[in-house]
Amino acid sequence: MENIWAPWRKEFILSKKEENCFFCTAIKDNQDRKNLVLYRGKECFCILNKYPYNSGHLMVAPKMHKDDLSKLSDSEMLELLTLTRDVKDILTKKLKPEGFNLGINFGKVAGAGVEGHIHLHLVPRWKGDTNFMPVIAETKVIPQSLEDLYLELKDYF
Repeated sequence: MENIWAPWRKEFILSKKEENCFFCTAIKDNQDRKNLVLYRGKECFCILNKYPYNSGHLMVAPKMHKDDLSKLSDSEMLELLTLTRDVKDILTKKLKPEGFNLGINFGKVAGAGVEGHIHLHLVPRWKGDTNFMPVIAETKVIPQSLEDLYLELKDYF
């Protein structure tokens, strides 16, 4: 069995959580670059993960604050998955990953960092993208800043 170690996420886990949902704050605020919002659809949006597992780690979420798939309308569900497909295609063209992890976490015990606002994670993967740095130095090498990645991807949306 392989393990994926992400000790740099400890900063997120231990950080004081915002009173307000950061997804709701980002979608209400019109500062997309500051909030790392790459795309706003009719009912869903795409945002870069501020604490990425890998370069290009994005999240797709409904604009409405809902905590479970069963609470999404059919049109929200369709847009959530359609946008996920389209974002995957953009990342494939731009970053050329060799695979992806997709995931939705329901509940704190399942790893949901934001329990109240459902979101889907897209994590691009490359062969050999794990290395010794997280193990011995508690440091993850992310080869591109979020700002640079945002600017690189924004034109594709």
